[in-house]
Amino acid sequence: MEKPVVQLTGVDCNIFSIIGRAAMALKSAGQSDQANKMWERVQASDNYQEALSIIIEYVDWE
Repeated sequence: MEKPVVQLTGVDCNIFSIIGRAAMALKSAGQSDQANKMWERVQASDNYQEALSIIIEYVDWE
């Protein structure tokens, strides 16, 4: 499955801003299930770096 691209230029580095953009990109690409899985995994993560690593598994940054 192709990963959607998320534009991060000018985005707040807040993890909720980042995951929100990633989830919207996944849903726009017809990958709502992936967005839900990503969100669940990020919620279970222990820190910011781990959360970013999870998000990067689902989307590409630009």
